[in-house]
This record gives sequence, structure tokens and C-alpha cells, in this order.
Amino acid sequence: MSTAPEPITLDQVRAWCTTAARACWEKGGEDTVILSVGRTLAITDAFVITSGTNPRQIRTMAEEVEAKIKQEGGPAPLRMEGLDDARWVLMDYGDFVVHVLIDEARDFYQLDSLWSDAERWDWDQPEARASGE
Repeated sequence: MSTAPEPITLDQVRAWCTTAARACWEKGGEDTVILSVGRTLAITDAFVITSGTNPRQIRTMAEEVEAKIKQEGGPAPLRMEGLDDARWVLMDYGDFVVHVLIDEARDFYQLDSLWSDAERWDWDQPEARASGE
């Protein structure tokens, strides 16, 4: 007799989003936000949105997010898009989605403005990066 997997709680989603945000920050992600979109968007609970300055950094942040979430026993992305040109990498984890955008794409698509009515989740962003990072 097999047992069904435990349902994922909103607290667990919040923890994984925080992990993703910190992973992005560690690799130089800028203006990282976590938006609770579950009340408006039935297909996922949260978005993590961050930006970087070049395709190499975007790829590095996406790789770091995947590695850190896996380290915490989290899921693998169900789907990843955008790694080829690395202007907007979308990492769909089902219960949350991570958007890693190059600065120009973030400015153009304005996801933060599109979801401006969504609650922002605090992720304890460090005050400043140490010099040399």
C-alpha cells in the first residue's frame, strides 16, 4: 500500500522562495522580491523576481537557485525556460516560480508593476554585500 506524498504547505513554499532569493542575492541579484500571487493567480503561490546585468550572471543565478533548493530537500523545477539566451530564465517549481531577468528585460516587462497589488514576503535581505563580491 503506497502513501500519498505530504502536501506542500505555504510555509514550505515561503521557505523555498526565501532560499531562492538568497541564492540570487549571493550571485549578485538586484532588487529581489518575493510576491505572494496565489490569491490572484490560481496556478502558483509565489513569484521570486530578480535581475542581473549579463547572461552569464543570469545563468549562474538560475544554477545557484536550483542547487540551493535541492540542498534543502526541495523539488527540482518542473520546467525551465530561457537558458539559451539567458535574458529571462523562468524556473517553474509548480508551487512557486522564479524569474531571473536581465535588467533590460525586467525594465521592459515590469513584472513588479503588473503584480503590484500582491503581498510582498520579507526574506531578510542582507544590508550590503562585502566589498569585492
